[in-house]
Amino acid sequence: MKVVIVGGGWSGCAAAVCARKGGAEVKLLERTDMILGTGLVGGIMRNNGRYTATEELIAMGGGEIFKIVDENSRHKNINFPGHQHANLYDIGTTPGAVMRYLKEMGINIVFKARVVKTNIKDGSIESIKDSEGNVYNGDVFIDTTGTAGPMNNCSKYGNGCAMCILRCPSFGGRVSLTGLAGIKEYIGKKPNGQIGAMSGSCKLYKESLSPEIVKELDTKGVAIVPIPDELTEDHLDIKACQQYALKEFKKNIILLDTGHAKLMTPFYDIEKLRRIPGFENARYEDPYAGGKGNSMRFFAMAPRDNALKVEGIDNLFCAGEKAGLLVGHTEAIVTGTLAGFNSVKFCNGEKLLEIPKELAIGEAIEYVREQMKTEEGLAKKYTFSGSVLFDKMKSLGLYSTDIAEINNKVEKLGLKDIFSYSKEPDKLKVKLEK
Repeated sequence: MKVVIVGGGWSGCAAAVCARKGGAEVKLLERTDMILGTGLVGGIMRNNGRYTATEELIAMGGGEIFKIVDENSRHKNINFPGHQHANLYDIGTTPGAVMRYLKEMGINIVFKARVVKTNIKDGSIESIKDSEGNVYNGDVFIDTTGTAGPMNNCSKYGNGCAMCILRCPSFGGRVSLTGLAGIKEYIGKKPNGQIGAMSGSCKLYKESLSPEIVKELDTKGVAIVPIPDELTEDHLDIKACQQYALKEFKKNIILLDTGHAKLMTPFYDIEKLRRIPGFENARYEDPYAGGKGNSMRFFAMAPRDNALKVEGIDNLFCAGEKAGLLVGHTEAIVTGTLAGFNSVKFCNGEKLLEIPKELAIGEAIEYVREQMKTEEGLAKKYTFSGSVLFDKMKSLGLYSTDIAEINNKVEKLGLKDIFSYSKEPDKLKVKLEK
């Protein structure tokens, strides 16, 4: 079984892990020179309903990456406006830990592989080619290329290229595998006609802040600094992360400690920022033009079923933002795991898994798919941690922080450890146990 995954963000890494556990030969192609994508500057896990989704996946046997993240968390079980029991992972140590795990599993990671062409025969992808002319053959392909950028979209719909972690000037803009296969994709569009949405946070060098703010971040994980009225900026409506579009995020500078200082706004005029006490020497880390703009997202989402199989191509699956208007690392990991699992099922000619709606993960996958079919639904963003999806989770009784309760529900549905595979290759099983 040859599984080729295009995109090395959180969803691509999760898909690779699950497919490899199922015995597949896995090749993970990444456009840049590092894995995790926006996870390189992310940091927030387990807040609100993400806690439930995390524990559901762990109960289903797909929690390897979450375990790594938990082990690399700088702060655990913290609260900040609108969000509870969050973990903040260290953006310095986490990527390396995930990379080592993937390599130990025998996953072949190919960097600087920007896919530009597909070879399709009888409705299936036979091979893909990167910009250097390298050809990759596979039995099944998974599109985890995301929806952000490239530069022309950031300029047309945003405030220009902000020189973000996607690094399009260096490695070329994102290319959608689904788009290359000739499939028409969904585009996120707001009621006012605005296309796409802007990433919802940016990073400040912690060393550029006052000692008092640094101490608060190091000890509490959170620092909340009131903004004088004359220096207030309102970027709530343009955020991709609508779970952070709360009034508290307009009236205060809210910082989270992920190794650097995560500023919970898409951008903030640096001249204004430096007039706020404690920020006199503030400097952006990523995006470097964080005083002006941020990356633009949700331009290209795949039509897919609830097994995450892309409609129109027989052997193509998708995960992460490519699978819909799902915002966040947890959302990427859970969809990536399902896509990786179903890629193996597909190779074996077995029935694909659809996670039932009795679980938050299953509800999210189906709900977002249905919402994307409507104009109103395409104008919204969905996440376990807030906004419309979290509200729906609570109304359906799907939000829980009781691990025993979550485990019991997963077991009653017959999904306990399903992502662990009951027929792992002996050699791989020994390696994983070791």
